[in-house]
Amino acid sequence: MSACMSIPTEPIGSIPRPRPLQEALAEHAQGRLPDSELALLQEQATADTISRLEKIGSPVLVDGEQAKPSFVTYPLAGLSTLAPDGAVIPFADGHTRQLPRLTAGPFRYQVHAEKFLRDARRHTEAPVKQAVIAPSALSLLYPQDGIDGYSREAFLADLADEAEADIRGCLDAGAHVVQLDFTEGRLALKLDPSGGVLDDFVATNNRVLDRFDDSERARLGVHTCPGGDHDSTHSLDVDYAELLPKLFQLHVGNFYVQLASEPDPERVLRIIAEHLRPGIRVFVGVTDPIDPAVETPEQVRDRILLAARHIPVDQLGTCDDCGFSPFADDTSTSRDVAFAKIEARVKGTALASAELGL
Repeated sequence: MSACMSIPTEPIGSIPRPRPLQEALAEHAQGRLPDSELALLQEQATADTISRLEKIGSPVLVDGEQAKPSFVTYPLAGLSTLAPDGAVIPFADGHTRQLPRLTAGPFRYQVHAEKFLRDARRHTEAPVKQAVIAPSALSLLYPQDGIDGYSREAFLADLADEAEADIRGCLDAGAHVVQLDFTEGRLALKLDPSGGVLDDFVATNNRVLDRFDDSERARLGVHTCPGGDHDSTHSLDVDYAELLPKLFQLHVGNFYVQLASEPDPERVLRIIAEHLRPGIRVFVGVTDPIDPAVETPEQVRDRILLAARHIPVDQLGTCDDCGFSPFADDTSTSRDVAFAKIEARVKGTALASAELGL
C-alpha cells in the first residue's frame, strides 16, 4: 500500500430522517399529504445528508436512504400482487417486522435503486455508494405453500433477473460501490440452525453475482449485521462462527462486517483471518448505531489497530456496524448522534492510518 493512502472508510447506508420528513411520512401514510410534497421533503433531506457527510470529511457518501420506505421493501412500492401476511422477523425486544407475501407472478421490481443514486449524485461530485437489497431477502416473499401457475423456480429466475438489473443499473450510473444488504444471513441460522436456509441464501445471491465479471465484482460488496431496528437486533445471539465461513463464499470484492457490537471482536477477527482470500477487502464495523454513546476517535482508532493485527492493512477498511435507521419509521437514534458517530469513524480511521504509517 502506498504511503499516501489511508485505510478506506464508508457508511453502510441509512441515516435517521429529519423530523419534518418523519412527520410527512406519517401524514402521507394516512393519505393527508400529496406524493409531490413528500418527494420534495425527501429530496431536501437527501441534499442535507450529503452536505453534512461532506462537511465531516466522509470520503464516500450515501443518500442516507431518505427516499426509501425501508432498506428491504423499496423495490415493492406500487406492486399490486402482495398480501400483508408474509414472513415475520422477531427482534430481541419483542417487536416484529413483517414482510409482504407475493400472491401472483411474474415478479418485477417497481423501483430500482439506480433512481436513488442518480438523485444523490445531482448534489455532489464525490464518490457515492449505493445500497441494494440482496435477492436472498426478497426470496422470502414467495409463500411456502406456493403460488398457482407460478413455481418457486420461475419466481427465483425472475428475481435473479430483477436483482441483476438493480445492481447493474447502479454500476452503470456511476456508483462507487454497490452494497448488497444481507442482514438475513445471520437470521437464517436462527430460523434454521442446520444451515440449509443460509446455504440457499448464498446460492441465490451467487446466482446473481456470477453474472458480473471480476472488474464489476470489485465494485460489489455484501453487508452483514444482526439487524438494527428500534435499538434492537434479531440475531445477535447467533454465533458469528456459523455465518462467516459461508459469508465469504459470496462472490464479491468487499465485505462489510458488523463488529463494534460484538462481545468478543478479536474472536471474530480470527475467524475472518482464517477465511480471508486474496483480492477482497473487509470493512469492519467500528461504531455501534444501537449504542447511544458516541464513540471517540481514539476508541475507533484502537478498534482498527486491533483489526490490523489480524487483517492485512491493504485488505482492511472501516464502516459503521449497520445503518442507523433502516426502516423509515425508526426514530430510536437521532440524526445528530448518527453524524457524530460517522465523524468519529472518519477521524478515528485517519488516526489509525497515521499510527500504521499509511
